[in-house]
Amino acid sequence: MLAIGTQAPAFTLPDQNGELRSLSDFRGQKVILYFYPKDMTSGCTKQACAFGELYPQFREKGAVVLGVSKDSVASHKRFEEKHGLPFTLLSDTEKTVIQAYDVWKEKKLYGKVSMGVVRTTYLIDENGVIIKGFDKVKAAENPAQMLGELG
Repeated sequence: MLAIGTQAPAFTLPDQNGELRSLSDFRGQKVILYFYPKDMTSGCTKQACAFGELYPQFREKGAVVLGVSKDSVASHKRFEEKHGLPFTLLSDTEKTVIQAYDVWKEKKLYGKVSMGVVRTTYLIDENGVIIKGFDKVKAAENPAQMLGELG
């Protein structure tokens, strides 16, 4: 987990349309940057759809939502189209941003240990500073929680 009050690591990644997006593109807006394990899985779909439903309210509060996973651009496009997601999904197949934001961790499932993305959400202010961070978030509850964090 990155420390609150620190500058968010800069990045440039392709979105679901293959266009390169940088964190700096969103200066002047609050950014909800959420990391999730995999497109089309149950928890990730619940989380993405809830962010989608609340997206107009995030925009009213001057915030954008960026979802990041190690899935491909093509996978993100299918995910976006299947669920009508109105926000940006970023593809980090090399895990550079995932590692920079300290969300690639050891996970245990049914006694089996593996490495993977721990569901984590950061709130970044208009100047690129991390003002909130939540790890091991509950997928279905996280979007409403983040809307509440915007005040």
